[in-house]
Amino acid sequence: MGIQKKIKKKTRQFVDSKHMLSGITTASFLESTIVPIPLEAVLVPLMQARREKLWLIALMATLGCIIGALFGYALGYYLFDAVGDWIISTFSSPEQFENIKQKMQDQGFWFVLTLGIVPIPFQIAMLAAGATKYSLSLFLLAATIARAIRYFGLAVLVYYAGDKAEHLMRKHKTKSMIVITLVILVVWAISSLT
Repeated sequence: MGIQKKIKKKTRQFVDSKHMLSGITTASFLESTIVPIPLEAVLVPLMQARREKLWLIALMATLGCIIGALFGYALGYYLFDAVGDWIISTFSSPEQFENIKQKMQDQGFWFVLTLGIVPIPFQIAMLAAGATKYSLSLFLLAATIARAIRYFGLAVLVYYAGDKAEHLMRKHKTKSMIVITLVILVVWAISSLT
C-alpha cells in the first residue's frame, strides 16, 4: 500500500474515531504551545467530513487553544527565567521579544487579540503576557475572542460553502486575514481615542 493511501486511511479512521474531538482539542493545544503549524489545514477537511459536529469541532479547537494559552501564560509567569531564553530562540529573537513585551505593557488586550487571529506563532504573546504579569482575565478574554473568531469563522465557512470551503479558504485566506486585522486595528485605534 502506497504512503498516500496509508495517510488517507489513517485520516478516515481519525474522522470516524470516537477520539476525534479529544484529538482536535489536543492538536489545538499543541498548535498553540509547541507546534507552530496552523490547525486550519486539518480543521476544514474534518469539518467538511463531520458537518453534524461542525460547531463542536470549532468549540473543542477553541478550548484546546485556551488551555494552551493558559499553559503559555503560566510558563511566562512562573518559569520565564528558566526557559524563556530557549522559547525566545526557538520561536523568535530577543529583539522581537522585547518589542512584544513593550506592546504587551502598552496595549496588551488588543495586541493579544490581533496576534490570536493572524497566522503567526501565538507562543511569544502568551509568554510575554505571563512574563510581564499582564492581567490573566484580560489575556484569556482576548485569546478566547481571537481563537473563537478563527475557529468558528472556519465553521461558518464550511456551513455555508460546504465542499468548496477548502478551496475558498486557500484562495481568500490572505485577503480575509488582512481585512480582519484591519478591522481589529481600527477598533483598537478607536478605543485608544476614548
